[in-house]
Amino acid sequence: MKLQKLFSLTRQAIDDYQMIEEGDRIAIGISGGKDSLTLLYAMQGLQKFYPKRFELEAVTVDLGYPGFDLEPIRQLCQKLQVPYNVIPTQIGKIVFEERQESNPCALCAKLRKGAFNDRIKELGCNKVAYAHHKDDMVETMLLSLMYEGRFHSFLPKTYLDRMDLTVIRPLIYVSESEVIGFRNKYHLPVAKSPCPTDGYTKRQYVKDLLRKLNQENPGVKDRMFSAIVNGHLEDWPES
Repeated sequence: MKLQKLFSLTRQAIDDYQMIEEGDRIAIGISGGKDSLTLLYAMQGLQKFYPKRFELEAVTVDLGYPGFDLEPIRQLCQKLQVPYNVIPTQIGKIVFEERQESNPCALCAKLRKGAFNDRIKELGCNKVAYAHHKDDMVETMLLSLMYEGRFHSFLPKTYLDRMDLTVIRPLIYVSESEVIGFRNKYHLPVAKSPCPTDGYTKRQYVKDLLRKLNQENPGVKDRMFSAIVNGHLEDWPES
């Protein structure tokens, strides 16, 4: 995927769901993966020509795993002229060594989100951009159907009243295959996740299932996405 297409799809989502207002200060959650680095490129590029002015802060929560090298990402942020903030934590040690949680992902997510939200409020951000893309939205819907018995997925824009923060997801019109193409074309400095559960979660199972379904029934993923957008999910905004 070329940069211009990334800008186009991102701007379409932002406009459809009024994700950005004049004067916003937006934190971009940078995990080190291909999705968040693609979002970084998209938001930094849009910042140059979007009619509403906004500021960016890139933020990574370092879970404390040894060998997690963030220097290439730091250099990329410097090249793109986006301030980069790293939050050092020992969340990995707490979850896997001290607590030895049977469901480590839930505790890790809670601690990670807490550290992240505290820092971005300190930075004066009123919005946070997450790199969830079209495939993530469909996978979340399947997870909800299979394990919760309800038709649900995350929203393009969500206001968190307790934190006085708005979450936006500008990549919802971008597919994972397009993100992979962008990563390869622009040689993104992806930092591999050192988490012991990476690749062994329910989400990974659903991701593999969706890939198989789409291979056997071409276009099924796009039809599922349309069902989410047009299916009158609870609290889903009209585009």
